[in-house]
Amino acid sequence: MMRRLFIGAAFAAAAASALAQVSMPVPGAVDASGRKVLTFVAKDPPGQRCNGNLQVAAELANVYRVPIQLLPSSLVPGLPAPSVFYGNQMIAADGRDHNGQASYQMVADVLDVEGAPKQAKSGLLYNDKVRKDFEALRSTIKSGGK
Repeated sequence: MMRRLFIGAAFAAAAASALAQVSMPVPGAVDASGRKVLTFVAKDPPGQRCNGNLQVAAELANVYRVPIQLLPSSLVPGLPAPSVFYGNQMIAADGRDHNGQASYQMVADVLDVEGAPKQAKSGLLYNDKVRKDFEALRSTIKSGGK
């Protein structure tokens, strides 16, 4: 009986930890009209993960109507780089969640849960020809330009 209680308590603690959100003071986390801002922090100069995150930002802008800011790490020395925040909520950060590498789906899931509005129609990145060129650029960035 005691063993079951201990296992149940450990499971509850693990679940609570997984649901906990890390919050950091992000400049411009909310815009003038009170909307949360999607913030991407990149190293100076951007590296492979930072460039990948900027590609994710472009994809998200083609689907969601959310304010997006791109900040070089030199302007926000207290924040990890690369990192992604929605408002003050950390989604990914160097040395922490996902080691700073965001994916479209990871950020889209947060935006959907938060009820972020979507564009009336998809942007140009979802045009077949543009998408092919976009994917080629993404592949070049992931391979380090090789």
